[in-house]
Amino acid sequence: MAFDSLSEKLNKAMRNVAGKGKLTDANMEEMLKEVRLALLEADVNYKIVKEFLEEIREKARGEEVLSAVEPGQQLVKIVHDQIVDLLGSNDSSITYKEDGMTIIMLVGLQGTGKTTSVAKIAKIAKEKQERNPMLIAADVIRPAAIDQLQTLGKEIDTEVFTLGVETKALETVRKGIAYAKEKGYDTVFIDTAGRLHIDEELMKELQDINAYVRPDEILLTVDAMTGQDIVNVAKAFSDALPLTGLVVTKFDGDSRGGGVLSVKKITGVPVKFVGEGEKIEDMGIFHPDRMADRILGMGDVVSLVEKAQEKLDMEENEKMAERMMNGQFTMDDMLKQFEQIQKLGPLSGIIKMIPGMNQYAGMIDESKANGAMAHTKAIIQSMTPYERAHPEKLRGTMKKRIARGSGTKVDDVNKLINQFNKMKKAMDQVGRMQRNGNLNEESLEKMMNQAQAQLKNNPYGKRFK
Repeated sequence: MAFDSLSEKLNKAMRNVAGKGKLTDANMEEMLKEVRLALLEADVNYKIVKEFLEEIREKARGEEVLSAVEPGQQLVKIVHDQIVDLLGSNDSSITYKEDGMTIIMLVGLQGTGKTTSVAKIAKIAKEKQERNPMLIAADVIRPAAIDQLQTLGKEIDTEVFTLGVETKALETVRKGIAYAKEKGYDTVFIDTAGRLHIDEELMKELQDINAYVRPDEILLTVDAMTGQDIVNVAKAFSDALPLTGLVVTKFDGDSRGGGVLSVKKITGVPVKFVGEGEKIEDMGIFHPDRMADRILGMGDVVSLVEKAQEKLDMEENEKMAERMMNGQFTMDDMLKQFEQIQKLGPLSGIIKMIPGMNQYAGMIDESKANGAMAHTKAIIQSMTPYERAHPEKLRGTMKKRIARGSGTKVDDVNKLINQFNKMKKAMDQVGRMQRNGNLNEESLEKMMNQAQAQLKNNPYGKRFK
């Protein structure tokens, strides 16, 4: 994900000062030097880095920090708040009209994922914000863009208006808006043409559409992988059009993320959406405070819960949890757990959202984790229903048959049984504690520490050093 390298370096700088009993100019400057280097390496604009550090110095030397019981932690909070300020202090989601039709135009260079983003945001509007959207295919330069939008429209069950490549973009938009009003749509998304670079012809077409439509939102799609060039592109578009927000795509890539940190401060245009994958559901509303938490390794429990609510079968999870608490945990439950985890996305991404676990995310080898999970599922699926319910009854000949059926070794079957026994023991322990009224914050913290210890010798990647 974008910011991974920055997050690692900032966490190191924060750890060095968080344990200090007293905050001095010397140890603060040492920390700020590391923060400066981390931000510059992440490709954050030099002027922004300079202002960022000055604001931290000013706030850190205030009486509130100097007299604090733990000044190091206070400094971490100041850095966190400054990152939030860089990203935009408030969530900047789309403001829909209460009456009439809300028109949203997406613009951007070719290859930034603009057409896909149109459908992704429309899906959010439809499913999470109870809107009735329609899409207008106004990218008449690329025939493939119209076909792509129509395919995506079918996927999200949303109508796509098009007059083909023979009709000019402005005429398509004009007739599309009239059609949307006639059919009673309350939200219209306009997919415009992109170019390989900014040119006068592109801007003139966009300005003509803007002059006719006067959209409520003009969102610019930018590729997180382009780094600092995000700022240059955003500035060029904002000079020509009244942009209201950015959609950052490929946020799940290995970009340094500095451009995203810089763009709000330089252009005044906030990030509104981020795309973290190629699937239609891999788009989310951007929350600056949550992103700051993730950058500083504080996790993002709210987003994790929201993702779980969206992608998991909560009713089935409740039934499973009840069985676990009653000591009825079986191999079938274990299989369902793995399937639920896979729905949430990459394992390292999940770990990053858990407070205190960010440092372990880099230990996960995703390909190895996926392979191990596939083998685990194959082993369980090769068992009979009775064997899944009573793995302790498995004998040598049974294990050989299961290993052959799953394309694994008997040793793999034994390892899975041991893993299952440990999980069952842990679930039984939690169940007993709950029944006895001993399930409290202290006991949960102890179990979290045990989970962290197990991660240090995780089966999905390299050992923790």
